[in-house]
Amino acid sequence: MAIRVDRGSGPRKIMEWHAGDVSGVLPYSRLVTAPGRVTAESPSEISMMSADHFPEMIVRCPDLTAALVHVMIDRARRFTKSDVQDEKMLSLGRLAAGLAHELNNPASALARSAKELDGRLFELEATALALGAVGLSPERLVAVDRLRQECEQHGVRLAFSPLERADREDEVQAWLARRGFRSDVAAALVETPVSVKSLDALAEQVPPDALEFALHSIGAACRAQRLLKELETAAARIHTLVAAIKGFTHMDQSNVPKPVDVARGLADTLAVLGGKARKKSVSVSVSVPDGLPAVQGFGGELNQVWANLIDNAIDAAPVSGHVDVKACAQGDRVIVRVTDDGPGVPQELKDRIFEPFFTTKPMGEGTGLGLDIARQLVNQHEGHIELDSRPGHTEFMVNLPRLKASPADDESR
Repeated sequence: MAIRVDRGSGPRKIMEWHAGDVSGVLPYSRLVTAPGRVTAESPSEISMMSADHFPEMIVRCPDLTAALVHVMIDRARRFTKSDVQDEKMLSLGRLAAGLAHELNNPASALARSAKELDGRLFELEATALALGAVGLSPERLVAVDRLRQECEQHGVRLAFSPLERADREDEVQAWLARRGFRSDVAAALVETPVSVKSLDALAEQVPPDALEFALHSIGAACRAQRLLKELETAAARIHTLVAAIKGFTHMDQSNVPKPVDVARGLADTLAVLGGKARKKSVSVSVSVPDGLPAVQGFGGELNQVWANLIDNAIDAAPVSGHVDVKACAQGDRVIVRVTDDGPGVPQELKDRIFEPFFTTKPMGEGTGLGLDIARQLVNQHEGHIELDSRPGHTEFMVNLPRLKASPADDESR
Protein backbone atom coordinates (compact mmCIF):
# COMPACT_ATOMS: atom_id res chain seq x y z
CA MET A 1 0.00 0.00 0.00
CA ALA A 2 1.20 3.55 -0.69
CA ILE A 3 -0.03 7.02 0.20
CA ARG A 4 0.44 9.93 -2.19
CA VAL A 5 -0.02 13.56 -1.20
CA ASP A 6 -0.57 16.48 -3.59
CA ARG A 7 0.66 19.81 -2.23
CA GLY A 8 0.22 21.71 -5.45
CA SER A 9 2.88 20.15 -7.66
CA GLY A 10 1.22 16.78 -8.30
CA PRO A 11 0.84 13.61 -6.20
CA ARG A 12 4.04 12.37 -4.59
CA LYS A 13 4.54 9.10 -2.73
CA ILE A 14 5.21 9.73 0.96
CA MET A 15 5.04 6.30 2.61
CA GLU A 16 4.60 2.61 1.86
CA TRP A 17 3.21 -0.25 3.97
CA HIS A 18 4.12 -3.88 3.55
CA ALA A 19 3.09 -7.20 5.11
CA GLY A 20 2.72 -6.88 8.87
CA ASP A 21 2.52 -3.06 8.93
CA VAL A 22 -0.22 -1.09 10.69
CA SER A 23 -1.77 2.20 9.63
CA GLY A 24 -4.95 4.21 9.71
CA VAL A 25 -6.47 6.08 12.65
CA LEU A 26 -4.54 4.86 15.70
CA PRO A 27 -5.04 5.39 19.47
CA TYR A 28 -4.35 8.95 20.61
CA SER A 29 -3.88 10.06 17.01
CA ARG A 30 -5.15 13.54 16.13
CA LEU A 31 -5.65 12.45 12.53
CA VAL A 32 -9.18 13.21 11.36
CA THR A 33 -8.99 12.65 7.61
CA ALA A 34 -6.42 10.95 5.41
CA PRO A 35 -3.73 13.45 4.29
CA GLY A 36 -3.60 11.87 0.84
CA ARG A 37 -4.82 9.04 -1.36
CA VAL A 38 -3.92 5.45 -0.44
CA THR A 39 -3.71 2.86 -3.21
CA ALA A 40 -2.82 -0.81 -3.41
CA GLU A 41 0.40 -1.20 -5.39
CA SER A 42 -0.03 -4.97 -5.65
CA PRO A 43 -2.75 -7.54 -4.76
CA SER A 44 -3.24 -7.19 -0.99
CA GLU A 45 -5.28 -8.50 1.91
CA ILE A 46 -6.20 -6.04 4.65
CA SER A 47 -7.52 -6.69 8.13
CA MET A 48 -9.62 -3.71 9.21
CA MET A 49 -11.25 -2.95 12.55
CA SER A 50 -13.20 -0.04 13.95
CA ALA A 51 -11.54 2.54 16.16
CA ASP A 52 -14.40 1.88 18.60
CA HIS A 53 -12.52 -1.26 19.68
CA PHE A 54 -9.41 0.64 20.77
CA PRO A 55 -10.42 1.23 24.40
CA GLU A 56 -11.04 -2.48 25.02
CA MET A 57 -7.91 -3.53 23.09
CA ILE A 58 -5.72 -1.18 25.13
CA VAL A 59 -7.10 -2.54 28.39
CA ARG A 60 -6.67 -6.18 27.40
CA CYS A 61 -3.22 -5.69 25.83
CA PRO A 62 -1.32 -2.66 27.22
CA ASP A 63 1.68 -3.50 25.01
CA LEU A 64 -0.46 -2.62 22.01
CA THR A 65 -0.43 1.03 23.06
CA ALA A 66 3.36 1.21 23.04
CA ALA A 67 3.56 -0.56 19.69
CA LEU A 68 1.02 1.73 18.03
CA VAL A 69 2.51 4.90 19.53
CA HIS A 70 5.85 3.92 17.98
CA VAL A 71 4.06 3.52 14.65
CA MET A 72 2.54 7.00 15.00
CA ILE A 73 5.89 8.56 15.91
CA ASP A 74 7.60 6.98 12.91
CA ARG A 75 4.75 8.06 10.67
CA ALA A 76 4.86 11.63 11.98
CA ARG A 77 8.63 11.72 11.47
CA ARG A 78 8.28 10.56 7.86
CA PHE A 79 5.56 13.09 7.09
CA THR A 80 7.48 15.91 8.77
CA LYS A 81 10.61 15.06 6.79
CA SER A 82 8.56 15.05 3.60
CA ASP A 83 6.90 18.36 4.52
CA VAL A 84 10.23 20.05 5.15
CA GLN A 85 11.60 18.68 1.88
CA ASP A 86 8.57 19.97 -0.04
CA GLU A 87 8.99 23.42 1.48
CA LYS A 88 12.71 23.44 0.72
CA MET A 89 12.08 22.46 -2.90
CA LEU A 90 9.42 25.16 -3.25
CA SER A 91 11.79 27.72 -1.74
CA LEU A 92 14.56 26.50 -4.03
CA GLY A 93 12.27 26.95 -7.03
CA ARG A 94 11.45 30.52 -6.01
CA LEU A 95 15.11 31.20 -5.32
CA ALA A 96 16.20 29.79 -8.68
CA ALA A 97 13.58 31.82 -10.55
CA GLY A 98 14.65 35.00 -8.78
CA LEU A 99 18.34 34.36 -9.34
CA ALA A 100 17.79 33.58 -13.02
CA HIS A 101 16.17 36.98 -13.40
CA GLU A 102 18.81 38.73 -11.29
CA LEU A 103 21.74 37.16 -13.14
CA ASN A 104 20.19 37.55 -16.59
CA ASN A 105 20.32 41.34 -16.52
CA PRO A 106 24.06 41.78 -15.83
CA ALA A 107 24.91 38.76 -18.01
CA SER A 108 22.99 40.30 -20.92
CA ALA A 109 24.74 43.62 -20.29
CA LEU A 110 28.11 41.86 -20.35
CA ALA A 111 27.38 40.19 -23.70
CA ARG A 112 25.94 43.35 -25.25
CA SER A 113 28.74 45.64 -24.07
CA ALA A 114 31.48 43.17 -25.04
CA LYS A 115 30.05 42.85 -28.55
CA GLU A 116 29.81 46.61 -28.99
CA LEU A 117 33.28 47.15 -27.50
CA ASP A 118 34.80 44.98 -30.22
CA GLY A 119 33.54 47.44 -32.85
CA ARG A 120 34.60 50.48 -30.84
CA LEU A 121 38.15 49.18 -30.46
CA PHE A 122 38.39 48.70 -34.23
CA GLU A 123 37.09 52.23 -34.75
CA LEU A 124 39.51 53.59 -32.14
CA GLU A 125 42.45 51.90 -33.87
CA ALA A 126 41.41 53.21 -37.27
CA THR A 127 41.06 56.81 -36.06
CA ALA A 128 44.39 56.57 -34.25
CA LEU A 129 46.07 55.51 -37.51
CA ALA A 130 44.34 58.34 -39.37
CA LEU A 131 45.52 60.89 -36.80
CA GLY A 132 49.04 59.53 -37.06
CA ALA A 133 48.92 59.87 -40.84
CA VAL A 134 48.12 63.62 -40.76
CA GLY A 135 51.19 64.24 -38.61
CA LEU A 136 49.82 66.36 -35.76
CA SER A 137 52.38 68.09 -33.56
CA PRO A 138 52.80 66.90 -29.94
CA GLU A 139 51.00 70.04 -28.70
CA ARG A 140 47.97 69.33 -30.88
CA LEU A 141 47.91 65.65 -29.84
CA VAL A 142 47.87 66.82 -26.22
CA ALA A 143 44.79 68.95 -26.98
CA VAL A 144 43.00 65.91 -28.46
CA ASP A 145 44.02 63.74 -25.50
CA ARG A 146 42.71 66.37 -23.08
CA LEU A 147 39.18 65.88 -24.40
CA ARG A 148 39.57 62.12 -24.17
CA GLN A 149 40.41 62.53 -20.50
CA GLU A 150 37.15 64.39 -19.93
CA CYS A 151 35.39 61.17 -20.88
CA GLU A 152 37.50 59.13 -18.47
CA GLN A 153 36.55 61.45 -15.62
CA HIS A 154 32.85 60.77 -16.20
CA GLY A 155 33.26 57.15 -17.28
CA VAL A 156 29.68 56.11 -17.96
CA ARG A 157 26.95 57.25 -20.33
CA LEU A 158 25.42 60.58 -19.36
CA ALA A 159 21.83 60.44 -18.17
CA PHE A 160 19.91 62.84 -20.41
CA SER A 161 16.18 63.41 -20.31
CA PRO A 162 14.50 63.12 -23.73
CA LEU A 163 14.35 66.93 -23.98
CA GLU A 164 17.97 67.37 -22.89
CA ARG A 165 19.12 64.73 -25.36
CA ALA A 166 17.26 66.42 -28.23
CA ASP A 167 18.84 69.77 -27.33
CA ARG A 168 22.27 68.13 -27.11
CA GLU A 169 21.88 66.53 -30.56
CA ASP A 170 20.76 69.83 -32.11
CA GLU A 171 23.67 71.67 -30.52
CA VAL A 172 26.33 69.18 -31.67
CA GLN A 173 24.90 68.81 -35.18
CA ALA A 174 24.73 72.61 -35.58
CA TRP A 175 28.38 72.88 -34.53
CA LEU A 176 29.41 70.20 -37.04
CA ALA A 177 27.34 71.78 -39.84
CA ARG A 178 29.03 75.15 -39.37
CA ARG A 179 32.37 73.45 -40.07
CA GLY A 180 31.13 71.27 -42.91
CA PHE A 181 31.53 67.90 -41.14
CA ARG A 182 29.28 64.89 -41.72
CA SER A 183 26.40 64.43 -39.25
CA ASP A 184 27.41 60.84 -38.43
CA VAL A 185 30.11 62.27 -36.16
CA ALA A 186 27.34 63.67 -33.95
CA ALA A 187 26.26 60.24 -32.72
CA ALA A 188 29.73 59.67 -31.28
CA LEU A 189 29.83 63.05 -29.54
CA VAL A 190 26.28 63.31 -28.18
CA GLU A 191 26.91 60.59 -25.56
CA THR A 192 30.11 62.26 -24.33
CA PRO A 193 30.54 64.98 -21.67
CA VAL A 194 32.49 67.13 -24.19
CA SER A 195 31.02 70.63 -24.34
CA VAL A 196 30.71 72.85 -27.41
CA LYS A 197 33.10 75.26 -25.71
CA SER A 198 35.71 72.47 -25.54
CA LEU A 199 35.09 71.65 -29.21
CA ASP A 200 35.68 75.30 -30.12
CA ALA A 201 38.97 75.24 -28.22
CA LEU A 202 40.02 72.09 -30.06
CA ALA A 203 39.07 73.57 -33.46
CA GLU A 204 41.38 76.51 -32.80
CA GLN A 205 44.37 74.18 -32.24
CA VAL A 206 43.77 71.39 -34.79
CA PRO A 207 43.66 72.11 -38.56
CA PRO A 208 40.42 71.31 -40.41
CA ASP A 209 41.90 68.35 -42.32
CA ALA A 210 42.73 66.60 -39.01
CA LEU A 211 39.80 67.85 -36.88
CA GLU A 212 37.28 65.33 -38.22
CA PHE A 213 39.65 62.42 -37.46
CA ALA A 214 40.22 63.89 -33.98
CA LEU A 215 36.48 64.09 -33.32
CA HIS A 216 35.98 60.47 -34.44
CA SER A 217 38.87 59.44 -32.20
CA ILE A 218 37.44 61.28 -29.18
CA GLY A 219 33.96 59.79 -29.72
CA ALA A 220 35.32 56.26 -30.11
CA ALA A 221 37.52 56.63 -27.02
CA CYS A 222 34.61 57.93 -24.94
CA ARG A 223 32.31 55.12 -26.03
CA ALA A 224 34.99 52.50 -25.39
CA GLN A 225 35.54 53.93 -21.90
CA ARG A 226 31.80 53.85 -21.23
CA LEU A 227 31.54 50.24 -22.36
CA LEU A 228 34.44 49.23 -20.11
CA LYS A 229 32.64 50.79 -17.15
CA GLU A 230 29.44 48.95 -18.06
CA LEU A 231 31.39 45.68 -18.25
CA GLU A 232 32.93 46.37 -14.86
CA THR A 233 29.55 47.22 -13.31
CA ALA A 234 27.86 44.09 -14.70
CA ALA A 235 30.73 41.83 -13.60
CA ALA A 236 30.67 43.37 -10.12
CA ARG A 237 26.91 42.77 -9.92
CA ILE A 238 27.34 39.08 -10.79
CA HIS A 239 30.17 38.78 -8.26
CA THR A 240 27.94 40.36 -5.59
CA LEU A 241 25.07 38.00 -6.37
CA VAL A 242 27.29 34.92 -6.28
CA ALA A 243 28.73 36.05 -2.94
CA ALA A 244 25.19 36.60 -1.63
CA ILE A 245 24.10 33.12 -2.74
CA LYS A 246 27.13 31.57 -1.05
CA GLY A 247 26.43 33.52 2.12
CA PHE A 248 22.71 32.75 1.99
CA THR A 249 23.16 28.98 1.72
CA HIS A 250 26.26 28.75 3.96
CA MET A 251 27.22 25.90 1.65
CA ASP A 252 30.87 26.10 2.70
CA GLN A 253 30.12 25.95 6.44
CA SER A 254 30.32 22.90 8.69
CA ASN A 255 27.09 21.69 10.26
CA VAL A 256 27.92 22.84 13.80
CA PRO A 257 26.58 25.86 15.70
CA LYS A 258 28.73 28.94 15.39
CA PRO A 259 28.40 32.73 15.68
CA VAL A 260 26.00 34.02 13.05
CA ASP A 261 26.11 37.56 11.68
CA VAL A 262 22.41 38.47 11.48
CA ALA A 263 23.11 41.68 9.53
CA ARG A 264 25.02 39.76 6.85
CA GLY A 265 22.28 37.12 6.67
CA LEU A 266 19.59 39.75 6.12
CA ALA A 267 21.69 41.47 3.45
CA ASP A 268 22.31 38.19 1.59
CA THR A 269 18.62 37.28 1.77
CA LEU A 270 17.54 40.66 0.40
CA ALA A 271 20.08 40.38 -2.41
CA VAL A 272 18.53 37.05 -3.38
CA LEU A 273 14.92 38.31 -3.15
CA GLY A 274 15.56 41.77 -4.60
CA GLY A 275 14.43 40.76 -8.08
CA LYS A 276 11.03 39.61 -6.83
CA ALA A 277 10.50 42.89 -4.97
CA ARG A 278 11.42 44.97 -8.02
CA LYS A 279 9.19 42.88 -10.28
CA LYS A 280 6.23 43.76 -8.03
CA SER A 281 7.46 47.35 -7.54
CA VAL A 282 7.68 46.75 -3.79
CA SER A 283 10.25 48.92 -2.03
CA VAL A 284 12.26 47.24 0.72
CA SER A 285 13.99 49.29 3.42
CA VAL A 286 16.56 47.84 5.81
CA SER A 287 17.65 49.28 9.14
CA VAL A 288 20.43 47.42 10.95
CA PRO A 289 22.71 49.25 13.41
CA ASP A 290 26.47 48.89 13.23
CA GLY A 291 27.84 46.37 15.69
CA LEU A 292 24.67 44.28 15.93
CA PRO A 293 25.57 41.33 18.21
CA ALA A 294 25.88 37.87 16.68
CA VAL A 295 23.71 34.92 17.65
CA GLN A 296 24.76 31.31 18.11
CA GLY A 297 23.33 28.85 15.64
CA PHE A 298 23.19 27.78 12.02
CA GLY A 299 23.42 30.58 9.47
CA GLY A 300 21.72 28.64 6.69
CA GLU A 301 18.71 27.83 8.87
CA LEU A 302 18.30 31.42 10.07
CA ASN A 303 18.56 32.64 6.47
CA GLN A 304 15.69 30.29 5.66
CA VAL A 305 13.68 32.05 8.38
CA TRP A 306 14.50 35.49 6.94
CA ALA A 307 13.71 34.25 3.42
CA ASN A 308 10.30 32.88 4.45
CA LEU A 309 9.31 36.05 6.32
CA ILE A 310 10.55 38.52 3.69
CA ASP A 311 9.16 36.45 0.81
CA ASN A 312 5.75 36.34 2.51
CA ALA A 313 5.92 40.08 3.20
CA ILE A 314 6.61 40.82 -0.48
CA ASP A 315 3.68 38.58 -1.46
CA ALA A 316 1.39 40.31 1.05
CA ALA A 317 2.39 43.87 0.16
CA PRO A 318 0.32 45.57 -2.56
CA VAL A 319 1.83 46.59 -5.87
CA SER A 320 4.11 49.58 -5.17
CA GLY A 321 3.85 48.71 -1.48
CA HIS A 322 6.57 48.65 1.13
CA VAL A 323 8.40 46.08 3.25
CA ASP A 324 10.45 47.19 6.24
CA VAL A 325 13.19 45.02 7.76
CA LYS A 326 14.68 46.13 11.07
CA ALA A 327 17.09 44.53 13.53
CA CYS A 328 18.29 45.71 16.92
CA ALA A 329 19.71 44.49 20.21
CA GLN A 330 17.62 44.65 23.37
CA GLY A 331 19.42 43.50 26.48
CA ASP A 332 20.60 39.95 25.91
CA ARG A 333 18.36 39.48 22.85
CA VAL A 334 18.56 40.26 19.14
CA ILE A 335 15.24 41.34 17.63
CA VAL A 336 14.41 41.17 13.90
CA ARG A 337 11.17 42.67 12.62
CA VAL A 338 9.73 42.17 9.11
CA THR A 339 6.79 44.45 8.36
CA ASP A 340 4.58 44.91 5.30
CA ASP A 341 1.73 47.27 4.46
CA GLY A 342 -0.58 44.58 3.07
CA PRO A 343 -4.20 43.87 4.08
CA GLY A 344 -3.16 42.02 7.24
CA VAL A 345 -4.16 38.66 8.68
CA PRO A 346 -7.88 38.40 9.53
CA GLN A 347 -8.54 38.16 13.26
CA GLU A 348 -10.15 34.74 12.95
CA LEU A 349 -7.03 33.33 11.24
CA LYS A 350 -4.31 34.71 13.51
CA ASP A 351 -4.33 31.67 15.79
CA ARG A 352 -3.85 29.36 12.80
CA ILE A 353 -1.12 31.23 10.94
CA PHE A 354 1.67 28.98 12.28
CA GLU A 355 -0.26 25.73 11.76
CA PRO A 356 1.27 23.20 9.33
CA PHE A 357 -0.39 23.24 5.88
CA PHE A 358 -2.38 26.38 6.65
CA THR A 359 -2.01 28.93 3.88
CA THR A 360 -4.01 31.79 2.41
CA LYS A 361 -2.20 31.51 -0.93
CA PRO A 362 -3.78 29.87 -4.00
CA MET A 363 -3.13 26.20 -4.73
CA GLY A 364 0.38 25.63 -6.01
CA GLU A 365 1.80 28.88 -4.62
CA GLY A 366 2.49 27.67 -1.11
CA THR A 367 2.63 24.52 0.99
CA GLY A 368 1.46 26.17 4.18
CA LEU A 369 4.70 25.04 5.83
CA GLY A 370 6.88 28.14 5.54
CA LEU A 371 5.80 29.79 8.79
CA ASP A 372 5.60 26.47 10.63
CA ILE A 373 9.19 25.65 9.61
CA ALA A 374 10.31 29.20 10.48
CA ARG A 375 8.75 28.80 13.93
CA GLN A 376 10.47 25.43 14.44
CA LEU A 377 13.86 26.80 13.36
CA VAL A 378 13.53 29.82 15.65
CA ASN A 379 12.54 27.55 18.55
CA GLN A 380 15.60 25.38 17.88
CA HIS A 381 17.71 28.52 18.31
CA GLU A 382 16.06 29.12 21.73
CA GLY A 383 14.07 32.01 20.37
CA HIS A 384 10.45 32.74 19.58
CA ILE A 385 8.45 34.37 16.78
CA GLU A 386 5.38 36.60 17.20
CA LEU A 387 2.76 38.13 14.91
CA ASP A 388 1.15 41.55 15.15
CA SER A 389 -1.30 42.24 12.34
CA ARG A 390 -3.95 44.75 11.43
CA PRO A 391 -5.04 46.22 8.07
CA GLY A 392 -2.07 48.03 6.53
CA HIS A 393 0.45 46.69 9.03
CA THR A 394 1.63 43.11 9.52
CA GLU A 395 4.76 42.51 11.57
CA PHE A 396 6.58 39.29 12.33
CA MET A 397 9.05 39.66 15.18
CA VAL A 398 11.83 37.13 15.74
CA ASN A 399 13.46 37.19 19.16
CA LEU A 400 16.81 35.36 19.50
CA PRO A 401 19.36 35.17 22.32
CA ARG A 402 22.52 37.10 21.52
CA LEU A 403 25.85 35.32 21.57
CA LYS A 404 27.23 35.21 25.09
CA ALA A 405 30.73 36.57 25.51
CA SER A 406 33.35 34.03 26.51
CA PRO A 407 35.26 34.47 29.80
CA ALA A 408 38.36 35.35 27.76
CA ASP A 409 36.45 38.17 26.08
CA ASP A 410 35.28 39.45 29.46
CA GLU A 411 38.86 39.44 30.79
CA SER A 412 40.15 41.26 27.70
CA ARG A 413 37.59 44.00 28.29
